[in-house]
Amino acid sequence: MTKVAKYSANGNDFVVFHAKEKANRSDLARELCHRQDGIGADGLIVVVPHKEYDFEWEFYNSDGSHADMCGNGSRACAHYAYNNNLAPQRMDFLTGAGVIHAEVEENTPQSGMVLSELTPPEIIDQTIEQSGASWWLLNTGVPHLVKFVDDIEVFDIDEAREMRYKYNANVNIAKVLEDGNLRVRTYERGVEDETLACGTGMAACFYRAYKEGKVENNIEVYPTSGDTLYLGVNERTITFKGRVKKTFETEWEI
Repeated sequence: MTKVAKYSANGNDFVVFHAKEKANRSDLARELCHRQDGIGADGLIVVVPHKEYDFEWEFYNSDGSHADMCGNGSRACAHYAYNNNLAPQRMDFLTGAGVIHAEVEENTPQSGMVLSELTPPEIIDQTIEQSGASWWLLNTGVPHLVKFVDDIEVFDIDEAREMRYKYNANVNIAKVLEDGNLRVRTYERGVEDETLACGTGMAACFYRAYKEGKVENNIEVYPTSGDTLYLGVNERTITFKGRVKKTFETEWEI
């Protein structure tokens, strides 16, 4: 039996455990993440040792597919690693998208405020037009399509699903609020539906808004979960901060 933890990070939930070595755990991800027959989660995170960095992670979506990066997952993983003495309060760990720096700023065994520096953003395409709207394709660890809307309550999931497969990217809509902050909704690959929050999606929406002069360099972003995330830019990349919570621990035969 292996001890596993369930984490919630602003509406995204993850099963997390650590292992001695890397392996193909796609089938296990589907088993653990199943909402009826398993623990239930958006993704599985496995922490494994690394010679150069504090650790390396394996990240799986709930359908068993790999993902290079997950913003909310990076913060949940950092909190788990710190609480299990796998990394110091300030840590660097390797993901499929590159090295992530994270810091557990405020911590108790059950919850904490965690900041992570995402991989440097890349603008792939600024010229996508669909249904009369202007979309950008960006990579903030994984690819994201972003458009701005006047009515954030309207999200065409059928269109999002079509664009997800056309561009092999997550799909986001965002609204700039009167106070200069953002609301964001995201359709995620691997989950194949709208999720309550997506860290790299919020980062992509923030970065487009910042590059177009719609927002300042440090703002609050509100996903569908209603939580508050804090995004900014520094001389290196995008910073992403919010609270994570360990909801429970259990044992699972792995």
